[in-house]
Amino acid sequence: MSVDPYRRVLALPGVRALMLVGLVARVPVTATGLTLTMYVVKELGLGFFQAGLVGAGATLGIAVGAPVAGRLIDRYGLRPVVGVTTVFQLAFWLTASFLPYAALLAGALLSGILAIPIMGLMRQCVSVMVPPEHRRPAYSLDSVLGEISYMIGPAFAVAASAAVGSHWTMAAVGVGLVGAGAALYLLNPPTREASDDPAASAAPPPRRREWLSPALLALLAVSAAGTFVVTATELSIVAILEDDHATTWSGLVIGLWCAWSLIGGLVYGGLKKGMSPLTVAALMALTTAPVGFVTDWRLLAFALIPAGLLCAPSMASAVDALSRLVPDTSRGEAMGLHSTSLTLGLALGGPLTGWVIDEAGAAWGFLLAGGVGLLLVLVAVPLWRAAPRRGALTAKTA
Repeated sequence: MSVDPYRRVLALPGVRALMLVGLVARVPVTATGLTLTMYVVKELGLGFFQAGLVGAGATLGIAVGAPVAGRLIDRYGLRPVVGVTTVFQLAFWLTASFLPYAALLAGALLSGILAIPIMGLMRQCVSVMVPPEHRRPAYSLDSVLGEISYMIGPAFAVAASAAVGSHWTMAAVGVGLVGAGAALYLLNPPTREASDDPAASAAPPPRRREWLSPALLALLAVSAAGTFVVTATELSIVAILEDDHATTWSGLVIGLWCAWSLIGGLVYGGLKKGMSPLTVAALMALTTAPVGFVTDWRLLAFALIPAGLLCAPSMASAVDALSRLVPDTSRGEAMGLHSTSLTLGLALGGPLTGWVIDEAGAAWGFLLAGGVGLLLVLVAVPLWRAAPRRGALTAKTA
């Protein structure tokens, strides 16, 4: 693996600052789910089902709001959208710990709809600031930094809730989100490619049907498959360790699994030639399914190496392909749809895997992860090959 691709990416104007802001900004975002869960269970004294409903409300809100935020960014730029969503996040998180459960449920839904679109913005800005020939290592690096954020955020939520209580933790998350929004607002990275033609710059984005091609739908299906596999794998890991009375080691096993993903992302970005996102997703699903046959939990982290190495590359390859299919004037909405597909994979993976584990055992969770992931890839194959990729043609002529 060569590190030169990463050096070239980080040497591009503004990219290093964007990556650093993205790393820090995503930490409070990844802490939100467990922070809400800890508050509902510990402070309100309700069950995990009620906590899950709050999380589901926020997830549904993100799925609805992400494409809308992306389209608004395409039309009006980054600052108006980030400014409005940051103010709302401050209001919600500073008052959430004083709300009764019903109001908290409604507030979580609104907080998802008006979430700061950090994930989609990062991918959109990378597509503008990085030339196409350097985007694979750029998106691989972004995926790796995202993994680091996911390792920090949930751990902070649990540790802070235990140390200072949920009220202060929720306030800290709110402050963190405001800091993330403020950093993006001040940095103001470009969301559209510069044009010498003022008329072209002022033109509205093309109609959705001009770029929402079968190939793009295939990428959305593959992206949902990736997050479904990840969610199902995480729950299955916890279930297997619980069956073996080794729950205290869950953090270590999941941490090693994340480490494999980090390594895989770095290696993938340094390769001279990438892979089809459908191929990467299919391989991840195929290598996840047999993990359930591992009977000793101490071998689980090592059995997860092949699938873990493919997690970050699965995300990076899909986003890279998507950035090439869509014209930059509509890339915000497309990245929002991508965020929606990721969210739907997460939302479906949790309850479905939990039901299978309850009914059939922890090992079947891995089989479900691999099976559903592979099924979604198979659904995507004919879409990927069905028609000329109109988004790509539009991008070339834009």
